[in-house]
Amino acid sequence: MSILIAGLLVIATLFMLGGLARKARQYRATPAPLKIPITPAPKSTGGVVLRLAREVVLFASLFRSSKWTWLFGWLFHVSLALAFIRHLRYIIDPDGIFGFMMPVIGLWIVQIAGQYAAFGMIIGLGGLLARRFLVARVRYISAPSDYLMLVLILSIAFSGFVMSFISYVDIVAVKVFMLGIINFNLQELPESTALVVHLLLVAALGFVLPISKLLHIPGVFYSPTRNQVDNPREKRHIVAWAKEFEDKRNDYPELKAAREKKPEA
Repeated sequence: MSILIAGLLVIATLFMLGGLARKARQYRATPAPLKIPITPAPKSTGGVVLRLAREVVLFASLFRSSKWTWLFGWLFHVSLALAFIRHLRYIIDPDGIFGFMMPVIGLWIVQIAGQYAAFGMIIGLGGLLARRFLVARVRYISAPSDYLMLVLILSIAFSGFVMSFISYVDIVAVKVFMLGIINFNLQELPESTALVVHLLLVAALGFVLPISKLLHIPGVFYSPTRNQVDNPREKRHIVAWAKEFEDKRNDYPELKAAREKKPEA
């Protein structure tokens, strides 16, 4: 079982990272032929960075759109971030290159917040799942995969909750197992049904994430409605593939003269 779980985790991690990189590259290569920032929009690069930070951290546009969806969505994502930070202790070697992070990750407030984040994840996901059933317009556009992905993540959170508060697992042995995978020195997986289920579900999420609509993680940074500066009058926007044609326009004197000709009063 240890070999099977370790193999699945390695393959799922590589598949997920490769999928994320591929999608980010695809987003980056997609041209934005027009200036289409949602107004009111910032007029400087610093303002764009601040706007993206508000979107990533606070979900500002979702808050303006739907308070209930924002509440459950923000609660889930914050809880997920806390749980992720807490889980870093299982894959970071105190004597390794990332060992400097352990004093922060090991703080009791970080560990307690990460442990109780399971409640936030379950409540947030439960609210988002209920929204799929109870809101008619959302239910109309929901596909079976939308429900299955929410159930998958909810199952991961619930199995983590079981290990934290009901069926305790030897976390030292779990860390030894995870570090063994990273260091190519496989160790035995602790005997725990909840742990096996949890790891299998996490591996399944790793396979699903790059090929599903859950892959909105890098998308927000490449959204032209969010990452563009609102300066169309100050600076002409020319998409990369159009620059070649723009340069060729100078080869035709009549076009150049037409552009430079001032309209009659």
